[in-house]
Amino acid sequence: MSDRLAWERDGRDWPNRDASRFVEAGGINWHVQQTGHGPVLLLLHGTGAATHSFADMIPRLAETFTVVAPDLPGHGFTRTKDDSSLSLPGMAAAVRALLDALGVEPALVAGHSAGAAVLIRMAIDGTLAPRGIVSINGALMPFRGVAGHTFAPIARVLASNTLTARAFAWWAEGRGPIRGILNSTGSTISPEGEELYARLARNPHHVHAALVMMANWDLERLTADLPRLAVPLLLIAGGRDGTVPPDESFQARDRVPGSRVVCLRTLGHLAHEEKPAEISALISEFWGEVGPQAG
Repeated sequence: MSDRLAWERDGRDWPNRDASRFVEAGGINWHVQQTGHGPVLLLLHGTGAATHSFADMIPRLAETFTVVAPDLPGHGFTRTKDDSSLSLPGMAAAVRALLDALGVEPALVAGHSAGAAVLIRMAIDGTLAPRGIVSINGALMPFRGVAGHTFAPIARVLASNTLTARAFAWWAEGRGPIRGILNSTGSTISPEGEELYARLARNPHHVHAALVMMANWDLERLTADLPRLAVPLLLIAGGRDGTVPPDESFQARDRVPGSRVVCLRTLGHLAHEEKPAEISALISEFWGEVGPQAG
C-alpha cells in the first residue's frame, strides 16, 4: 500500500488521461485536466473524489467549453507539502493560484458538493468573476443540532491520528466497504466508477486529505455571506441525496437573490455521475442564459 498515488501505476487507465497534465502552483503539484475549445469552464469535485467524478461530463462539455478540472489539494494525484490548503479559505486560495499558473479566467464554473462551496466563496471574495455558478448538490449549509456539535470534533480527532488514514485504506481493500459508502449517497454509479472510488479510498494520502478537509470545513461564514453573492447561481439538487439533503439547495436559493433550483427527484448525491448527459445539458442551458450571447 503506497502512501501516494502514482500516475504511472494508478493513473494508467484514468478517465480522460489524454487531457491530463501536472502543474506547479502555490506550492502544490496539481493534476489538472484541460480539454476543448471555447469559454473556460472550471469544474471542481467534492471531498473524497477526484477528476474521475466528471469523467463522462468532460467530453460532452468540451464540445462547447475549454474545460479545466483539477484534483483538489491532497486529492487524487494532486500532491501537497502540508495540510495548509485543506480548508475552505485554503482551497479557495489554492485554486486561485492554479488559475493564475494556467493563465485562465473561467467564464462559467460548476462544483459538486464541497467544490461548489469553494467556487461560491471565491466569487463572494472577488477572487473569481464568472458569469455564472452551477452548484451540484452543493454542501453550503453547516451541520445543525447534535451533528453540528459532534461531526467536526470527531473529524478532527480522526484527522489528527496519522494511523487513521492507513487503517481506512486497509479497510477499503475490499469492494464491500466502498459500495456501502456509495450506496449511502443515494446514487447508483457504474462498476468502473465504483472501482475508481475504491482505488482512491485505498490510498492513505488521499484519505488523509479528505479527513483533514472535513475536519477544517467551516460553513458558518459562507452561509452568512450568501446574500452577498452577485453572480447568477443555478442549484441542482438530487431528490434522493443521502449526503446533502436537497432542502439545503432550497435554503441557499432563499439566501441568494435571483438564484434558482432544479430538483432531479430520482437522483442522489452523485447525480452528475448517474446522469452526466442531463447535468451537462443543464450546465450548457445555463450558459445560454448567462453567457455573452444572453447579454
